[in-house]
Amino acid sequence: MLKILPTDPSRVYILVVPLPILLLAVPLWIYSGPGPGFAALVVAAFCFFVISSLVRKVVKAREQECLLDLQLIQSQKLAAVGELSAGIAHEINNPLAIIAQEVEWARHQLQAEKPDGKSLAELKDSLDEITRQVDRCREVTHGILDFARKRDPLVQSTEINKLVEDMAKLVEREVSHEGICVIRQYEKDLPPALTDPPLLRQIVLNLLNNAAYAVGQNGTISVETRMPDNGKIEIEISDTGCGIPKEDLNRIFDPFFTTKPPGKGTGLGLSLCHSIVIRLGGTIAVQSEQGKGSAFTVRLPLEYNSHKSR
Repeated sequence: MLKILPTDPSRVYILVVPLPILLLAVPLWIYSGPGPGFAALVVAAFCFFVISSLVRKVVKAREQECLLDLQLIQSQKLAAVGELSAGIAHEINNPLAIIAQEVEWARHQLQAEKPDGKSLAELKDSLDEITRQVDRCREVTHGILDFARKRDPLVQSTEINKLVEDMAKLVEREVSHEGICVIRQYEKDLPPALTDPPLLRQIVLNLLNNAAYAVGQNGTISVETRMPDNGKIEIEISDTGCGIPKEDLNRIFDPFFTTKPPGKGTGLGLSLCHSIVIRLGGTIAVQSEQGKGSAFTVRLPLEYNSHKSR
């Protein structure tokens, strides 16, 4: 927009105002000279053309940048949905294939007029296998529901050492026959934290179970609590297991990603732990070296902040 301001009869002031775009929405004084004349109008028109062209280029570049950002976000969402769907299909289809195979075999056995004792025993084994696979499917669906169900934490004053010790005793009883040793190192006088006990138990139990699986027979699990100077409570669970391959460390918290063999895990445990820790306003980190073991560290604030956890 051009404006000729005849404030002084002997001089002319020409104001060039670009398009009302946030970046360049400021008036520019581009000419101040004696008397109104053709030269002044030419200069003003030229400057107006240059500035308008610049504004259009900037606006177009920003629009293209926003479009590329939206396309990138959309492609990332589609990739995540595709990976999640593939994981669900894999974890459900494998048990279903086994169930179908066992059912077909049982149907074939029952076609015999008088099944003998051996056949009946095999039928029982087949039904037991079907039950195990159904339980596996149920575990997957429950894991998906837990992952998707993000209720707000119900915080209360929690003795962290006691909570961790309760979970350590539980796992220790379950793995005692395998010769697994659980070492404790709890910081004394650890202050209580405002957190959600059931959610925190779920995290600790999952990490302990993973550690027990990793160490195998006669392995060692270490459980430690501490409070560094940063004002956060830390819970570290480490093991002397096989460790995690370096190329997998960036993916271990992804849904359905697992290094366990088929049928030994759904790949939702660590993903769920990560989701819960974030909801509690904390962080979770992992350090691992193949052949030496892994260490997972959960850091939680003393006081839960609902705004920071979202």
